[in-house]
Amino acid sequence: MQFFSGFSLKNEAYLFEEYIDKSDFTVCGFSYGAIKALKYTLEKIANGERVERLQLLSPAFFQAKDKKFKRLQMLSYKKNEAAYLQQFLQACFTPYKSKSVENRPTSSEELHELLEYEWFLSDLVALQNSGVVIEVYLGGEDKIVDAKVAQEFFIEVATVTYIKKANHFLQIK
Repeated sequence: MQFFSGFSLKNEAYLFEEYIDKSDFTVCGFSYGAIKALKYTLEKIANGERVERLQLLSPAFFQAKDKKFKRLQMLSYKKNEAAYLQQFLQACFTPYKSKSVENRPTSSEELHELLEYEWFLSDLVALQNSGVVIEVYLGGEDKIVDAKVAQEFFIEVATVTYIKKANHFLQIK
């Protein structure tokens, strides 16, 4: 199993153990890591390599957000990176108690990619047509992404599990 971490994070896969398929042919990504997981899977399939399952855990989905929101995020990050990341992590765990996560260095380029990334149904359909099973997990209490909008997008090409009381980390307590 190949796992891609979320923005500013590393080694957080333990938070998703109940959802992750640990097969050698599964690619999984959390939040920003879901973007990386999709790109990686598209590349593997293009190279004729085997991927059976793509799991997107709270995928970073901001294409419905306006430019003002994205600009404010970038300005806040550039003004005070540490404060931005602290507030970001707090929002990821809301409304539940924070758990232990490891941080890694970030960049404004990564945040820009996360905010501006556009998901294309055609990419997901191509994977589906190649035999890749796509699973998306969303939390109804997510304070980072609009889970309802993401659900509407992904439902056409994936099995979407919507966990009504879960936060961005898919935690329910």
